[in-house]
Amino acid sequence: MAGPWFFTLLCGLLAATLVRATLNPAVVLNLGAEVIREKLTQALEDHSATAILQQLPLHRALREEPAGVLRSLVDAVLKNIIWLKVTSANIHQLQVQASANAQELVVKIPMDMVAGFNTPLIKTIVQLHLESEAQAFIRLQTGASGPTRLVLRGCATSPGGLRISLLHKVSFLVNPLANKVMKLLVPALPKLVKSQLCPVIELAFNDIYAELLEIIRAPVSLGPDRLEFDILSPAIEDNVIQFNLGARLLHSKGTVTVTKWFNNSVASLTMPTAHSAPFSLVVRQDVVNAAVAALLPAEELMVLLDYVLPELARELKSSIRAISEKAADQLGPTQIVKIVTQDTPELLLSQGSAKVAQQIVLDLFPTNEAHRPFFTLGIEASSEAQFYTKGDRLMLNLNELRSDRIQLMNWDINWFEPEILKNVTTEILVSILLPNENGKLRPGIPVLMVKALGFEAASCSLTKDALVITPASS
Repeated sequence: MAGPWFFTLLCGLLAATLVRATLNPAVVLNLGAEVIREKLTQALEDHSATAILQQLPLHRALREEPAGVLRSLVDAVLKNIIWLKVTSANIHQLQVQASANAQELVVKIPMDMVAGFNTPLIKTIVQLHLESEAQAFIRLQTGASGPTRLVLRGCATSPGGLRISLLHKVSFLVNPLANKVMKLLVPALPKLVKSQLCPVIELAFNDIYAELLEIIRAPVSLGPDRLEFDILSPAIEDNVIQFNLGARLLHSKGTVTVTKWFNNSVASLTMPTAHSAPFSLVVRQDVVNAAVAALLPAEELMVLLDYVLPELARELKSSIRAISEKAADQLGPTQIVKIVTQDTPELLLSQGSAKVAQQIVLDLFPTNEAHRPFFTLGIEASSEAQFYTKGDRLMLNLNELRSDRIQLMNWDINWFEPEILKNVTTEILVSILLPNENGKLRPGIPVLMVKALGFEAASCSLTKDALVITPASS
């Protein structure tokens, strides 16, 4: 009998094995720079970032310049200008790219403005062209009590990103004044960007992060059941934000809701080619299997074979005659085939293809009044599973059906080798079970995330252990 030391050693070895094992999340959502850029661009527009640039208080900023070397220059300039303000502003296409720090992304927001000032020296407005670039960093922030989240920090004007020039030539009388104004704006404009625009940029990012959480947590309808995701941890890799997600399947049984959880596990998860799409949703095989099982629960089908499939009824009768003449003669026009799918189907993935395996029980009753079947067959069947997309819906269709193994479980006629009935029972399953299951799969699975991230349609692919959803190429 093993002593306590043996069990202690065994537990230690198991713990060490688990530590060394790589735990993979149930689902991974990868968001490329394109998605972040478009979302942040829209959020800045919603927060009227351009209007904020147009309202930058340039004149007041010069007046409030603290005492120092520039104070006398400021006083001299202010005596000769009546007003100074931004007359037009534009924010150009944002850039989101990997930072030198592997755990952050840098966001660059280029902007240009036209500012004008009025002076008693001339009647026309002197116009200046101001080009600048705000820069901020998307980083991971781990709170003392809360979960790790993404934040935008370090917002300021990019080093060397400020250029100020005259938009038009001015007279020699005004040229010295214009040069002084431009000199004063060099320190003043970055301060204004930091105090006026940067808070708006941070607010816009907080909004899109909250929106992303809503998109991730939106339930996926699976008939009466639903699949929900939640964030386990965010990460930043190269120029991609990666959300590692847990999943749960909520199954309703009357008034009770049963929850099945999918979290980090040692199950493998093959990621798609790094960052090849604007976004990718990678769903581990066990989660996909649970979704398929929710759409195809165990069920029972009873069919009057002679009425529905008369040719197959005659073929079945002919095959039974080879087993028992008496049994074949007892088959009436109300003979019933009963098909029961046991448990739930099992989805088996491989690179680029998939199949669904099922356990099926088939009974044949000679008439609709018979209480005992002629025989009961246990069938292990499989079908090719074809995943495809239609708009933003994930579709699944089962093609063909093979009886991989068939066994006689019960018989009320002469014992026989079940292989005799393999062909005809397979045809019955193809004609009855397959259309019934494809009918349940026909509505598809809505992937609301696709349109929520700004895309019209999705595409899908299979790895050896995951289903991958990406935007459809235009």
